[in-house]
Amino acid sequence: MTEPQLLSAWAGHWTGPGTGVTVILPPAGTVGSGEVRGGAPATREFALLEPTRLVDRVDAVVLSGGSAFGLAAAEGVMSLLRERGEGFPTPAGPVPIVIGMSIFDGSVRTGPPDAAGGRAAALSAYAGTALTGGRVGAGTGASTGKWRGRLDPGGLGLAEREAGAVRVAAVVAVNAWGDVLGRDGDPLFGGPPGQTRPAGPYAMQNTTVAVVLTDARLSKSDCFLLAQSGHTGFARAIHPAHSRFDGDAVVALATGLSAAEADLDLLRAVTVDTVAAAVRAAVIPPG
Repeated sequence: MTEPQLLSAWAGHWTGPGTGVTVILPPAGTVGSGEVRGGAPATREFALLEPTRLVDRVDAVVLSGGSAFGLAAAEGVMSLLRERGEGFPTPAGPVPIVIGMSIFDGSVRTGPPDAAGGRAAALSAYAGTALTGGRVGAGTGASTGKWRGRLDPGGLGLAEREAGAVRVAAVVAVNAWGDVLGRDGDPLFGGPPGQTRPAGPYAMQNTTVAVVLTDARLSKSDCFLLAQSGHTGFARAIHPAHSRFDGDAVVALATGLSAAEADLDLLRAVTVDTVAAAVRAAVIPPG
């Protein structure tokens, strides 16, 4: 897979035994918003992303395994950013705005990511280490198809597209209760989408989380709309999506580094395709 240009400079992984962390460190001044649609989220600082809130910048987004325990990875990123003097300016000094989203993997039992894992992923991002997808970072312990009582492949997917004169990229940790669908709408693993599911033991061990990143110059409200389009990408490539047993969440970031004027509706349409492609890339090896 070709490495997405937008993510290559600002993202990194830490991969541990059966779990991991993926960190996105956008340039200073990046505007962000987000939306949760799943019924069982594990998130950090998500209320800040609402369009009506004061702070519109985002300094880092941390994707991790370990469910609520794995949110501790964000503390390692926050402390590193503080050391570097980055964050929202306050009279007491900069306060880094670090958003966290976690999936439920086996590390909940065996040892979830901690602050050290978050710091290692952030240092990898600063070092410019090539970003890869698959069973790495936050997607290391992911699986899908659990509504059928199975553990089908999951992972971390990357994709990037042009939207007129600007670009949009997506990084998605796919740990869905439902099936991942191919472009034809059929599940990539298992039977047809209408097949009756058996009672499975995996009702609480799910969640798909994503970061959408564009070089367009957008407002916080625009980013909220972009996050909504990311969820449409989930619905296009996962069935069922946004269940009671998933904590599906999307954060949308706009760096504003492109001088071109963005067509927001075109950007939203391309975002749907980009997120859907990233979901499929998480479980289909390149080649």
